Amino acid sequence: MPRAVFHRLFNWFHHASAAPHVAEGSDGLPLALRWGAIFTIALGITMAVLDGVVVNVALPTLARELHTSAASSIIIVNAYQLVITMALLSLSSLGDILGYRRIYLAGLLLFVVMSLGCATADSLTGLTLARMLQGLGAAALMSVNTALIRLIYPTSKLGRGMAINSLVVAGAAAAGPTVSAAILSVASWRWLFAINIPFGLLALYLGWRYLPRSEGVAAQRFDKLSSLLNALTFGLFFVTLSAVAHQQPLHWILPGLLATLGIGVIFVRRQLRQPYPLLPVDLLRIPLFSLSITTSVASFCAQMLAMVSLPFFLQQQLGLSAVETGLLLTPWPIATMLLAPVAGRLLERGTHAGLLGAIGMALFACGLLWLAWLPATTSHLLLCLPMLLCGAGFGLFQSPNNHTIISAAPRHRSGGASGMLGTARLVGQTTGAALVALAFNLFAPHGTHACLLAAGILAALAAIISLLRVGTVRPQAQ
Repeated sequence: MPRAVFHRLFNWFHHASAAPHVAEGSDGLPLALRWGAIFTIALGITMAVLDGVVVNVALPTLARELHTSAASSIIIVNAYQLVITMALLSLSSLGDILGYRRIYLAGLLLFVVMSLGCATADSLTGLTLARMLQGLGAAALMSVNTALIRLIYPTSKLGRGMAINSLVVAGAAAAGPTVSAAILSVASWRWLFAINIPFGLLALYLGWRYLPRSEGVAAQRFDKLSSLLNALTFGLFFVTLSAVAHQQPLHWILPGLLATLGIGVIFVRRQLRQPYPLLPVDLLRIPLFSLSITTSVASFCAQMLAMVSLPFFLQQQLGLSAVETGLLLTPWPIATMLLAPVAGRLLERGTHAGLLGAIGMALFACGLLWLAWLPATTSHLLLCLPMLLCGAGFGLFQSPNNHTIISAAPRHRSGGASGMLGTARLVGQTTGAALVALAFNLFAPHGTHACLLAAGILAALAAIISLLRVGTVRPQAQ
């Protein structure tokens, strides 16, 4: 019976991927089909982003019910994020080879099945393993979502598609704590994962019906050794970074650092010899692409430095409750959601993405430095104003920057560009979170102040790098 079920699932997936109802158009999908396709993308990415956030609020509950310590329970969050980072580039490469639609549908199916696995887990080990496989499904969604948006939207309206994607990511991240608290107030922690199942099945149906088909590159072959080297490089990098952040002894840090550098050098040298590299060094040779990726890493590092450190300032320095802290942080993502569509429209009307990014990051830097110098007796209104400025600046920057990353790559390398976009975000976020831990250890009484100053400097640097793109020639689309 299990074998028969497996064959039925395989046949369904094969027909859904090989013979879709909607074929790829020459320049985007018709409007009616476009809405169904973008809703599918939004639904999948919302679930993937939410599952990286909702568990944070539930960690004390999970630790208690799974009979483990609070420190041990953090692996439930870290395992999900680490697997996404290690698998993102490999899956984007598979998207270029097999087609983005197939990878997205496979990721959705794995994500739904593993959501059920998480909901039924009865131990920390079982839940962690299910979360790792769920992270693999989320990585598949994140690796090709922007490549699919490039197929869904006409070139003239691609900025609008990227703006919707930015809005969805910001909205899901903002809603995460609220969704988690709402579910936990009426049901057990298992429903944090079980709720994905009906939405995931809906997304699978819509994806089968609306997502456009893309032909893979016949000459490209999946490089298994590069995939292994990629996973080892990123995995060792983040483990070593975490050890540095928590000030582990040198004899723990040094072997990890040497191993990361050694394997990383072998990985990069191998990529330089590949016609279709898994780490897109061919795309990084395009100045516009590499500048945009660098700006993205710096911006997300700055964002994470602020978002992780600010709750400590609000609760420990200002004496606010967790609910008040959540409410005061809300203006940031709301402003991002409001400005992302505006940025997309400005891009469509001919405003240069480098200029929009520079203005956005300059506003972001001003907001961060404003927060860094607020006195301990600040009113709630004065707290909200720099939060709004930070969110508005980030919203003005993000969708034009994502648009540039995707459109700077040749069409047949959209998967590599999409994977690199997601990798840049995760590298920035993980590095920022590690730097928060380091700052809190080094500057214990003034950790948040140090984090906000560092974030402001990074945002200002991102603004300068973004401005360099204004004079950069965009490559011809291929």
